[in-house]
Amino acid sequence: MTTTILALDLGTTTGWALRDSDGHITSGSESFRPQRFEGGGMRFLRFKRWLTEIKQSCDGINYLHFEEVRRHVSTDAAHAYGGFLATLTAWCEHHQIPYQGVPVGTIKKHATGKGNAGKADVITAIRARGHNPVDDNEADALALLNWAIAQHALEREV
Repeated sequence: MTTTILALDLGTTTGWALRDSDGHITSGSESFRPQRFEGGGMRFLRFKRWLTEIKQSCDGINYLHFEEVRRHVSTDAAHAYGGFLATLTAWCEHHQIPYQGVPVGTIKKHATGKGNAGKADVITAIRARGHNPVDDNEADALALLNWAIAQHALEREV
C-alpha cells in the first residue's frame, strides 16, 4: 500500500494532483471564482467542501503539499492566496493531515532543472513524464506531486 499524497497549486484556479493508496495518479484544475450574488467568503467554503470530497474519494490523505508563493502579481491575488492558505491549513489541522508548503523555485528546479523556469518549461517537463495537464495550474500541481513522491521515498531510505 502506497502513501496517499495530495499536491495543490492554490489560487482562484487551483491545480491539484493526487497519488492514491494504489499509486494511481489523478490530477486536474478546479475553479473557485467568486460567483455572482455570493458573499466574499463563499469561494473558501466551496474550496473546503471540495477538499473534503477529495479526501472522501480516496479514503483519506496521508500528506498534503502546497505551492508556497512568496510574491504575487497583484494585491487581489495575494488576498485570495491568503484566504485559500488559511482555509487549507485550518482544514488540515482539523483532519490531522500533515501539510507542507514548498517554495516555487524548489518545485521548478526539481521538474526542469532550473529554479526560474517559465510556465511553458514546467508544462513541457510534466508532459515528458507522461502527463497531459490542461493548464499551468495542473502542471504545477503534478510537478509538486512528483517532488513530494521523491521526498517521501528519500525519507523511507533514511
